[in-house]
Amino acid sequence: MTIKVLIADDQAMVRAGFAALLNAQADIEVAGDAEDGVGAVTETARLRPDVVLMDVRMPTMDGLEAAKRILSVPEERRPRVLMLTTFDLDDYVYEALRMGASGFLLKDAPPGDLIAAVRVVAAGDALLAPSVTRRLIEQSFKAKPALRRSAKLDTLTPREEEVLRLIARGLSNPEIAKALFVSEQTVKTHVGKVFAKLGLRDRAQAVICAYETGLITAGDPRER
Repeated sequence: MTIKVLIADDQAMVRAGFAALLNAQADIEVAGDAEDGVGAVTETARLRPDVVLMDVRMPTMDGLEAAKRILSVPEERRPRVLMLTTFDLDDYVYEALRMGASGFLLKDAPPGDLIAAVRVVAAGDALLAPSVTRRLIEQSFKAKPALRRSAKLDTLTPREEEVLRLIARGLSNPEIAKALFVSEQTVKTHVGKVFAKLGLRDRAQAVICAYETGLITAGDPRER
């Protein structure tokens, strides 16, 4: 199966360099590119790529607004969006993840990292480790008052809520299984139910959800 990619970046040399690198891979095809957010939205609708590489800062419409529009379409037509940034903790990254972007990658990352990132998000996984996502969220929430528990959590069973809390702490499925004294398959079942009930796409969104629903409070030492 070939992964179709759209590259959105305002620098022509960056687009050309990324395209040459990705087109050299047997399983990746660059279907098109765009030099700003408006073009990214238009070309995504026209070309229906599997993955959109989206620069955060572009003229006319920035990458964040473009990603928001692209990710607002019905799920069956929704591509994976990978944000490109020049800063490790770009202010836009958290908002992009909250909207459903599959992760972010530094624009000066090694070529192998870009290739691997495209394959990871195309497979439906988040590029960010939950621990990295949590660090971003802690910075975003540290100056805000603790959030009241959301009624959304009432749809979860006590065990599902516990699983969500452990995901938010950065634990993998095997680690959660060990902590709860259950099988890894049981954990996978719980994780699937949590994602379905809360409308989550991946573990990065699960971490964000745990904070935004008040399940976890930023800076709480009990959650370390």
